[in-house]
Amino acid sequence: MKEKGFIDGVRDAIPTALGYISIGIAFGVVAAAAKISAVEVGLMSLLIYGGSAQFAMVAMFAAQADLLTITMTVFLVNLRNMLMSLHATTIFTKTPFVQNILMTSLITDESYGVLLGENVHNKNITAAWMHGNNVIGYLAWALSTIIGTLMGSIIPNPEIFGLDFALIAMFIGLLVFQFETMISEGLKKLTLILIAVFVAYVVLTVFISESMAVLLATLIGCSVGVILDGRN
Repeated sequence: MKEKGFIDGVRDAIPTALGYISIGIAFGVVAAAAKISAVEVGLMSLLIYGGSAQFAMVAMFAAQADLLTITMTVFLVNLRNMLMSLHATTIFTKTPFVQNILMTSLITDESYGVLLGENVHNKNITAAWMHGNNVIGYLAWALSTIIGTLMGSIIPNPEIFGLDFALIAMFIGLLVFQFETMISEGLKKLTLILIAVFVAYVVLTVFISESMAVLLATLIGCSVGVILDGRN
């Protein structure tokens, strides 16, 4: 099979980038309703680059939460990216350290999903392909959130259009795709991960809040997946 390069990565990630545009615009509209400027949204998208974290930030800004609470929330919400990055490095074992840093700095749930899908039938993925996969999503997200913020002034109440549900809808679609990919790798692995998440959630809710239990149980499930991949 011919090695895929940067342009191929961009091409393979275009469907995901189109999803970024719709959700990015929705986020921008929601941010504008919370009185956040287009410049602030642009910086947030370029530096934070996490849809779920950014939606949480907007809600916390609107609630006038303190800086420490916002910072810790963003850290915990985006902590899963560390586990995705760790797994991604197992796919690029021959890639230089600096290249791995650049790739994992821009990895998201969606670009990671595209990577897993590609890895099912291509075991020789190049760093250039992954850069293309990442960069198209990064640019699409940043630009669409800015555009959405500029549009937000004409949509004063985005909730009536269900725009605040846009990110959840995208995650549902991503979840379905991930299940299909994991099933193709074997039901045993998927079953073990789901059991780990369920048991962790049930145990953790005894000691901590349900929202924190969901987050930690998810991280535990990701860890189990990484361990199982390492054994394979």
